[in-house]
Amino acid sequence: MTIYHSVRAVANASGDGLIDWDAVTEAACAATEPGSLALTAADREGYASDVRDARRRVRAVTTHEFVVPETLEIQHRHHWVDANVETFREVMRPLEGMADEALVPGLARKTNTASMSVMLGYLARNVLGQYDPLLLADSPQDAHGLYFVHPNIVAVAETLDVDFERFRRWIAFHEVTHAAEFGAAPWLSDHLAERMERGIDGVADGNIDRETFAELQTAMTAVEGYAELLMDEAFDDESDDLRAKLDDRRAEAGPVGRLLRRLLGIGLKREQYERGKSFFDEVADARGLAAAGAVWESPDHLPTDEELDEPALWLQRIDP
Repeated sequence: MTIYHSVRAVANASGDGLIDWDAVTEAACAATEPGSLALTAADREGYASDVRDARRRVRAVTTHEFVVPETLEIQHRHHWVDANVETFREVMRPLEGMADEALVPGLARKTNTASMSVMLGYLARNVLGQYDPLLLADSPQDAHGLYFVHPNIVAVAETLDVDFERFRRWIAFHEVTHAAEFGAAPWLSDHLAERMERGIDGVADGNIDRETFAELQTAMTAVEGYAELLMDEAFDDESDDLRAKLDDRRAEAGPVGRLLRRLLGIGLKREQYERGKSFFDEVADARGLAAAGAVWESPDHLPTDEELDEPALWLQRIDP
């Protein structure tokens, strides 16, 4: 598969909607090498062992009850595209039928299809691991997912010059902390999904609901920040060097990479890590890890935007 095949897939985009999702999948995969999944039995057991150990250690440092998916998926990049394109489709569903055919028939569809395929391909080449709570799943009984994109983990470990097994373990711990959050807060999936849907519905109606998007950003800052706090508490090794090397690698991205990161909000996610972690570090230092975990007792316990920068205000409101 080549860039030619990717362009051809976009050029052949068809249908009545804003995006031809079959063409998105084809184009994203055509422009992205899948990477090797030549895993040994020891490799597969390593992933499973890391997840088991992470679950045990996270449970030991919190009082949260949670489960992780019974089956973890070790993927290559095309697998990741296939696993996530339906999520993107669900997020964008309210916008279907909005393609503007006034000037050139099919032009808007082809442009949107091309943009989405570029973004999915970029993510497929950069995502390391993913805990997927399936926020917009059609069936509530659908199982959540735990994915590891093995070729990316191998490539990044080599680029950073760090031990692969240690790096793989660190990624596993990070994804299991997310499972702990959603397990501690059964309401969290609906809370996030409702705001995603409300925000996209507003866009479909020609409005930008800034309040809803701000609520979503604040909630995600809490999700990412608490995960970082749990990582520090649960991981059985010092990890500051790994974070520092990953940050340096992001800073060295070329102009195209920086543009895509900005368009995808990846820089914003880094800010969410840092802002959220600073908030929870202060809360834990002041009242302990259990006090920080109170954030998941109800949606009302989520910090406001102001409280994220003034943790004492949140503590005064939640536990005066």
